[in-house]
Amino acid sequence: MSNFILVFIGGGLGSMLRFALAKWLNPLVTQIPFGTLLANVLSCLILGFAAYYLQTKFAGNTNLKLLVLVGFCGGFSTFSTFSNENISLLQSGNYLYASVYLLGSLLLGFSAILLGLWLGKWWLN
Repeated sequence: MSNFILVFIGGGLGSMLRFALAKWLNPLVTQIPFGTLLANVLSCLILGFAAYYLQTKFAGNTNLKLLVLVGFCGGFSTFSTFSNENISLLQSGNYLYASVYLLGSLLLGFSAILLGLWLGKWWLN
């Protein structure tokens, strides 16, 4: 049961941070949901770093992995909101912005994971 509580706490914190970023940044950039994009990219960066760091320094600590990787990063990032925002952009005829958001999210997300892994390795050496 404690595993569920750790995921619940981490997920709640991540979700609140994502919600705050979206409320703050999405109205500033009306063409692309920048708050969601930033939350997803930052979550990938944190996940990459934390995955490397926790595997290296806390390999046997499942609790930290559940709290940070599954809970926080899972709550901070959101594929469903990202997908819904892309559908909204397409439905409103903003094909260019939908394409930029889709491809930008994928490229930035993958790049952020790689950067996070590299930063974790660099931090520990």
